[in-house]
Amino acid sequence: MSSLGEKCLAIIVWEELRFHFGGDRRNQVASHSNCANIKKAHSLVKQLESKLKAGSAWQDHDYVFCTSIGTHLNPTRDVLDQLKALLKKAGLPDIRFHDLRHSSATMLLSMGVHPKIVQEILGHSQISMTMDTYSHVLPTMQKEAMSKLNDALQG
Repeated sequence: MSSLGEKCLAIIVWEELRFHFGGDRRNQVASHSNCANIKKAHSLVKQLESKLKAGSAWQDHDYVFCTSIGTHLNPTRDVLDQLKALLKKAGLPDIRFHDLRHSSATMLLSMGVHPKIVQEILGHSQISMTMDTYSHVLPTMQKEAMSKLNDALQG
C-alpha cells in the first residue's frame, strides 16, 4: 500500500468483509471455495471502490447492482440500451439480456467445466435444474469423454 487512500480503502474493504462474512476471516476470504461468497466479496470490493470514487454524491440504498452513485438501475437505459449498442458495434445479432446467461452456461459446459461449478455460478439450487436446462451440451461431451477413454486405454 503506497498511498493513504489505498490504506483507507483496504480498511473499509476489511471491515465490510468482516461484517458480511462474520468473524476473523483474513486468511479464509481469499481461499474460500464457496463460489457465491467469492462473488459476494468481489462485488463488495467493487461497490466500495465506486463509493469512494463517487464521494459525497453516493446514495447508499444497499443495492447489489447500482449506478455509479448508488441509485437503482433503470433496466432499459442502464442495461438493455448498452447491451444493444455493444451487440450492434460488434456486428452480432440482437439477443435478449437473458440469452447471455444461457450462452455463458453452454460455453462453460462445452469447455469441460464441471456441471456443479456451472450450477453454483448460475445460482441453481439443484444440479438437476442445470443438467435439465443444458443437457443439449452433453452429447458432444460424452463423445469427447469416450474418445479420451479410448486414447487412455490404447496408451
